[in-house]
Amino acid sequence: MADPSSYRPRPGEIPDSPGVYRFRDEHRRVIYVGKAKSLRQRLANYFQDLAGLHPRTRSMVTTAESVEWTVVSTEVEALQLEYSWIKEYDPRFNVKYRDDKSYPYLAVTMNEEFPRVQVMRGHKKKGVRYFGPYGHAWAIRDTVDLLLRVFPVRTCSAGVFKNAARTGRPCLLGYIDKCSAPCVDRISAEDHRELAEEFADFMAGRTGTYLRRLERQMADAAEEMEYERAARLRDDIGALKKAMEKSAVVLADATDADLIAVAEDELEAAVQIFHVRGGRVRGQRGWVTDKVEEVTTAALVEHALQQLYGEETGDAVPREVLVPALPDPVEPVQQWLTQRRGSGVSLRIPQRGDKRALMETVERNARQALVLHKTKRASDLTTRSRALEEIAEALELDSAPLRVECYDISHLQGDDVVASMVVFEDGLARKSEYRRFQIKGFAGQDDVRSMHEVITRRFRRYLAEKERTGEWTDGDEPGAEEPSGGLGEPPASTLTEDDGRPRRFAYPPQLVVVDGGAPQVAAARRALDELGIDDIAVCGLAKRLEEVWLPGDADPVVLPRTSEGLYLLQRVRDEAHRFAITYQRAKRAKRFRSGPLDEVAGLGETRKQALIKHFGSVKRLRSATIDQICEVPGIGRKTAETIVAALAQAAPAAPAVNTATGEIMEDREEPGQPTGFAGEPVATGAPDERRGQE
Repeated sequence: MADPSSYRPRPGEIPDSPGVYRFRDEHRRVIYVGKAKSLRQRLANYFQDLAGLHPRTRSMVTTAESVEWTVVSTEVEALQLEYSWIKEYDPRFNVKYRDDKSYPYLAVTMNEEFPRVQVMRGHKKKGVRYFGPYGHAWAIRDTVDLLLRVFPVRTCSAGVFKNAARTGRPCLLGYIDKCSAPCVDRISAEDHRELAEEFADFMAGRTGTYLRRLERQMADAAEEMEYERAARLRDDIGALKKAMEKSAVVLADATDADLIAVAEDELEAAVQIFHVRGGRVRGQRGWVTDKVEEVTTAALVEHALQQLYGEETGDAVPREVLVPALPDPVEPVQQWLTQRRGSGVSLRIPQRGDKRALMETVERNARQALVLHKTKRASDLTTRSRALEEIAEALELDSAPLRVECYDISHLQGDDVVASMVVFEDGLARKSEYRRFQIKGFAGQDDVRSMHEVITRRFRRYLAEKERTGEWTDGDEPGAEEPSGGLGEPPASTLTEDDGRPRRFAYPPQLVVVDGGAPQVAAARRALDELGIDDIAVCGLAKRLEEVWLPGDADPVVLPRTSEGLYLLQRVRDEAHRFAITYQRAKRAKRFRSGPLDEVAGLGETRKQALIKHFGSVKRLRSATIDQICEVPGIGRKTAETIVAALAQAAPAAPAVNTATGEIMEDREEPGQPTGFAGEPVATGAPDERRGQE
């Protein structure tokens, strides 16, 4: 625990101007980012008597080892810089909202030649119009299904669209008049884009225009005694009204507004947002957060506004934002929202009328979301805590292993030997910490030796990082740094500088789990001992009887089959196995697809395909002259010479054999004969025979 007075800036050193400040811990990681109208006054609040600080603030300042600041011109700039730094550094003591789900949006891809209507999740893309978010994807599909009757816009994927254009036949929606079939030129690109814009306008709330137009057309058709057309228009009007009923009018005058409500207790807070467009609720979403800092409702609202609109521009920021409490001060936030939108934004607390009634509904949703989250988390935390406690008790650890790393070796008969490292923190997978390794110290199949190499490389990097940050205090060198690591493990010289971001392999686990029995466990323990690491526990989980092996023990530890601890170890082991075998299969597939042409520097996939198409096979290319190779479009004389030299050095592939007849196919090669992974001819026997050759 650090004493804040040890890094307190000297009097007069802190400027009395707007700015953003960062607290860093002993490893130079940024742990808190804040902004202030006056840096001098704000930072002085952190360096008072610890007894007078809020417990969470006291925990932050005693964890920190230094503080630094950046001066800006205005409070709006401070707000923008604070948001960007929180996104970049992900500081542990800042409020960070977690989406309780990945919300789906209805998207119209106006950036394509033929715009497409589809369900989208994740980050928003430029040139795409979004509507929502919605609570469920099926709600979007129901709405789209109703609207396609009136606005038959394309909904198919790029592959389906291209296939229909190639065959000249539209998909089923084209036949039932729920798609205008631009793929077969039933409608021009310009008319289809106009149709998509009308669809987007209707979804944006401009519904009256289309309804009145359809009603007028229906009346004209009936007057001209075109009763079938009038009936179709009547059904279209019914479909539009049914789609509109799915989002009832909640605010008059076609209001565009977002309503934000907060429900909180001492430890957590839930935020609910209703998106109202054209007076109708077009979407809803919610967040939850741990209150890791002393924060008021107004500050929670400010953080929510940053997350909600930090990457939005234009109409995505509504004219009106209704909140339960105004940020203090409110002017910079309102000015920032106005800049994001490009026109005035009203940020206020609703006092009466329909908006106040709707805000009460949003607040009820926030309270229910907080109760539901706490119920789920309590159950989940209880189970995970029990599992970690059972592991600690079975392995006789001093405390529960909050960070567990598991390692697995994967290969195919000694080829493409790889290893995986997966990380579980507090019983949950931390996929951003996963790592993959190629075994480089030797060739062949030896799981024990492979495990020793992987553990050595991983913890040698940890010790090197520990020494670099000044944590190494024994005065002993942690071992020579290897020139390069496996995939995902760069040389030490490429590690990031002191920018506050977490580094690879920077955190040690409390428990190392290896997939295997006593030999693998002994290899892992020996690797740690050779590096002088004695404060990390090691165990192995054998697949056959699910036994837990400890270093030096002749007999395994047998956990009950109903044990939550055993279940957690199995999850960790299975995840490591999945991650390793996925990597190994990818490497094997890449090796199978490689051929002699892959060794030619500067020869891309397009020119390789052109060569194979021109000559028919690698064998014919190998026998071609330089002048003949130069006849291929895109191949110059220098490239042709390089190709001839590379093929001369590469050993020719074994002749293909028809396993049904024993006949050698190589001498009877035809120009249209299919080629294998390396571009060589393959045998073309019966289906069962082909399977036997794979």
